[in-house]
Amino acid sequence: MNTQQLVYAGETPAEPFSFTPDLIFIFGNRELLEKSQIPDELHEKYQNAVFSGCSTAGEIAGESVSDNTIVVTGIVFENTPLASAKVALTDVDFDSMEAGKKLVSLLPPDGLKHIFVVSDGTRVNGTDLVKGMIAGLAPTVTLTGGLAGDGPNFTKTVILEPNGNVATESVAAIGFYGESISVGFGSRGGWDSFGLDRTVTRSHENVLYEIDGEPALDLYKSFLGEKAKNLPASALLFPLSMRDSEDRAPVVRTILGISEENKSLTFAGDIPEGSFVRLMKANNDRLITGAEEAAFVALEGTESMPEFALLVSCVGRKLVLKQIVEEEVECVSDVLGKPAIAGFYSYGELAPFNKNAFCELHNQTMTITTFREE
Repeated sequence: MNTQQLVYAGETPAEPFSFTPDLIFIFGNRELLEKSQIPDELHEKYQNAVFSGCSTAGEIAGESVSDNTIVVTGIVFENTPLASAKVALTDVDFDSMEAGKKLVSLLPPDGLKHIFVVSDGTRVNGTDLVKGMIAGLAPTVTLTGGLAGDGPNFTKTVILEPNGNVATESVAAIGFYGESISVGFGSRGGWDSFGLDRTVTRSHENVLYEIDGEPALDLYKSFLGEKAKNLPASALLFPLSMRDSEDRAPVVRTILGISEENKSLTFAGDIPEGSFVRLMKANNDRLITGAEEAAFVALEGTESMPEFALLVSCVGRKLVLKQIVEEEVECVSDVLGKPAIAGFYSYGELAPFNKNAFCELHNQTMTITTFREE
């Protein structure tokens, strides 16, 4: 495996790689991606390459984090076949589970080892997308990915389709095949929950209406105090910890939108009725330690350090860490032996919590996927 990374600021022409890439990742500011000719120019130069990527809430290149850039990473493999697929949400009536099922059905199953998926970040229920994909996959196939971002705006997101086209309201996946590729993954948060467990008494899919019989928005505003006037952006600083059963590890859910009319909160993933929720808050040291833990989990069961790592971290972490946000990327790089790194700050992270668990939607985590050819 060989990698090369180029970072662009503003509307500049694409530079050629020093090799012919098999796979090109492009992560960037949404408005820049919509105006840029870089994806088209790269597709014209490398018509056999598969593209993947999306708009972001911050771009990761090496150990650096930036805004308002386009980060392009080319990869050439020695012996790892690739396949790709895309699904327009309009083709499945915006049914996220159907989108997941259809996406997987378009990838040849023989020899499939891992899938990396990028998704629209505002029109997709990440929980259902993952459920749909898992339903069509063999248990031996692992799955990671993320939901596209749009800074702190939550207005509109775009993804890169396999042919390099910049598309809205779409999901796309890359399949990695064969025994030569070794893939690791890890996902950890570092947020602290506080207060009592509260019960979700009325919800529908990813929309929460009532907690303990009270309007969800009113109760949440009472938690936030003065910060409530900055909703929904301020919700990134106070996510919810959710357990849908007593014996299951909690996952974190971030609020994507609010409705003053029906006093509801809309999340990136499901909030089932009967589940238990607690408010969470951040501690900078705990967040950075969480990223480090995710890196150690990604190394479990691997014999050698990775050659390339994809980092998908949450926009909420970036807003909390502010000027020290690069510290979480640096500690991941140190643990992984300083491989080539690309990634983005997202509206949702997709990965199993542990090696033998199913993939699920996370929020507010650092999620890492590592690659090495043996």
